[in-house]
Parts: sequence; structure tokens; C-alpha cells
Amino acid sequence: MITIADTGGSNISSIRYALKRLGEDSELIADADKIYNSSKVIVPGVGAASDSMQRLQKLELEDVLLKLKQPTLGICIGMHLLFNHSQEGDVDLLGVFDAEVKKIVSTELTVPHMGWNQVNWCKDDCLLIKDIPSGENFYFVHSFAAPVGAWTVGETKYGENFSAVVQQDNYFAVQFHPEKSSKMGSQLLRNFVKL
Repeated sequence: MITIADTGGSNISSIRYALKRLGEDSELIADADKIYNSSKVIVPGVGAASDSMQRLQKLELEDVLLKLKQPTLGICIGMHLLFNHSQEGDVDLLGVFDAEVKKIVSTELTVPHMGWNQVNWCKDDCLLIKDIPSGENFYFVHSFAAPVGAWTVGETKYGENFSAVVQQDNYFAVQFHPEKSSKMGSQLLRNFVKL
């Protein structure tokens, strides 16, 4: 059973359906003890980082998410929550990754960044991207992004390069929506299930 932390994201049902297609049951949980004792955790999110962070604080889930030893996957805003700070709402986040999430700034491109875009691997030893070639397309919807750093596994260019896949220890995160990214998104979720 995969635990989905209740961050209030609207993409939860599509994540659960994508996991079900892989033969995996999942459960939406807001209880800290159950999250801590689960085999794998997904931190979803759609909307604003500040709203999701307020929900985590209200449910007292901050500490447990920082103490997890099992494979943990942040998706979209769930990825942002794992960084230090977000310009969106000027909010402090969980701080697993030591960087600030910033607004995408472009005079030539439409923001939010919405649609399919290539992800190119910076590292090839991350189990989350096993059997996924560099340069494959994934589905994005976001106005804020994390910079490229030592934790970056894959990056995407939209105006400037940003982190599309990151990893630090047992924490993994993706800026795109694997549950909406067809075959390659399913492969990434399958890889997460097998971790």
C-alpha cells in the first residue's frame, strides 16, 4: 500500500488511478503515524505552495515528512514543498533540498508553463528514471520552478533551465505530472513502486 499524504492537492484522484493501473493500491492519509509507518509516501500538490504548507502545518505533518526513511516522491507542488522556500506566497517550506523555488520569468514565453516538454538527464544512476531515455517528454503545469543544483537528476528548459527531477537520499521529486505523462510517466511511477 502506497500512502498519499493529504496535502489537499486536486491531482490526488489521478495519481491513485495511475497507481491502480500499475496494480498498486494507495490510500490518502492525514495521520502522521500512518504516514511514518507506510512503505512508500507520495506528496502531491496542485495550486499554491503556501496553501499546501498551511495544510501540512494544520495537520501537524511537517515533522513526520522530514523524518521519513522510506522512498518518498513529491509531485509538482509536492516537489516545491521539499525545498527551503518559495517565492509563491513568500513561504518557508520543509527544507529537504537547499534552494528557493522561484517564479518563471520570461518576456517571450507564456507563464504558466503548460504542456509537454523534454526532460534531459544530468545523472543516469537514479533508480526513479530507470528505462526512461533522456529527452523524453512529460506533462508540466506550473508557474514556479526549482533551480538546477547538486540534487538535480533531470532538467528542462523553459526560458531558463530548471530542475524537473531531483533526489536526495530517499527523497525524490518531479516538477511534471507523471500521472498525466502517458507511457513514460507510468514507467516513472512503476520505478517508484519498485524502490
